[in-house]
Amino acid sequence: MSDFAKFNLLAPLQTALTEAGYFLPTPIQEQTIPLLMAGRDLLGIAQTGTGKTAAFALPILDRLGRHRDRLGHPANRHKTAPRTTRVLILTPTRELASQIDASFAKYGRHLRISRAVVYGGVGQQPQVRAMERGVDVLVATPGRLLDLINQRHILLDKLEVFVLDEADRMLDMGFIHDIRRIIALLPEERQTLLFSATMPKDISSLAEGLLRSPARVEVSPPSSTVDRVDQKVLFVDKPNKRHLLHSILLQEEVHRALVFTRTKHGADKVTVDLENHNIRAVAIHGNKSQGAREKALSDFRAGHVRVLVATDIAARGIDVAGITHVINYDLPNEPESYVHRIGRTARANTDGIAISFCDADERPFLRDIERLTRREVAVDLDHLYHSEQAAKGPGSAPIKKPNGGGRGNAQPPRRGGGNAVAPPKQGRAAAATRRFSAPAARLSRGGGSMQ
Repeated sequence: MSDFAKFNLLAPLQTALTEAGYFLPTPIQEQTIPLLMAGRDLLGIAQTGTGKTAAFALPILDRLGRHRDRLGHPANRHKTAPRTTRVLILTPTRELASQIDASFAKYGRHLRISRAVVYGGVGQQPQVRAMERGVDVLVATPGRLLDLINQRHILLDKLEVFVLDEADRMLDMGFIHDIRRIIALLPEERQTLLFSATMPKDISSLAEGLLRSPARVEVSPPSSTVDRVDQKVLFVDKPNKRHLLHSILLQEEVHRALVFTRTKHGADKVTVDLENHNIRAVAIHGNKSQGAREKALSDFRAGHVRVLVATDIAARGIDVAGITHVINYDLPNEPESYVHRIGRTARANTDGIAISFCDADERPFLRDIERLTRREVAVDLDHLYHSEQAAKGPGSAPIKKPNGGGRGNAQPPRRGGGNAVAPPKQGRAAAATRRFSAPAARLSRGGGSMQ
């Protein structure tokens, strides 16, 4: 029997979970589901990948399936009013909106629940048509939602449950004013859920005004890193980053890698360079059309390409199984982003590897990351492109070479005194970087828990 049975969810939900192979609740599901089924408001502090989507989707679907009214009392089934929704889930990105909708479809497959997804970057007419009769569940991004509200295509006066997901990223993306405008349109009587990986002052203030006597659930607090991720930092001169990336990705053990850059231009540049070296890669960032972004994600999920190159905002909400490596080609200038990035691996009871490149200019970013996570990131010197200058940084002591030697301080030959360097032979590179590969046992696909 599934451990989800103890929650007394509706039988159709139990069936869907069993069919999907989900038997063991994650910690956030264990704590959250009973609270939400009891009608409590909730403040959830959790990163993507902890299973928080199912933590709120299952009790919401249970409520809808039992035909409860906005106060949680049993009610007769009636048609949803035109242009209204009973549940609104607000997310920062199109990709996350699509993934949440897919989760509701999977868990609610045996229930008669109507859904719609609303986001920008595509034509609005299909979304308008989807809302004409009203829906049970609406997943939306703030900008397009406000556009359709202003055009009177969506009404929020019948709302029963409001979920604000990834609140801290909403703040980072400048959505805080849009969120406040949406909140002002919500009915007073409702159940409200707010999820955030971090809790900056503005989000704390928002939560205080939004939630009523909320329960608080905290899983994997942002001050700590993902325990199952093996983290390494490699000091390297900026011109050598691309050669170091090639040497790592040439390993067969890097089954599926997510590479982060700070800029959209940087993501395109890295992708082109990888393709030129016969390493299949696609980029995803804000300048890509919605169709291109969805195709890139689909190809990455299906294994048609092994490397997805992304910026922080575009990658927010990406939940792809089997990512073995996260590579920070550029260190983020916001330390919280580092936690979000490395959390893309080590999902579903598997381990993962996070490799960060750090040039001399990025040393302050590394210090900020270590201050936030309250631990030093292990330094790996044994690679062909180690830079002592980057390792020292301004005002820092030299990094001591570990006993046992290795090739950590060897500098690759320079061409004509310029910045460009010749990449090493493939065999040497693969041998020198073999340490980054996870043992086969660590990369085995565990089952039984849900995201």
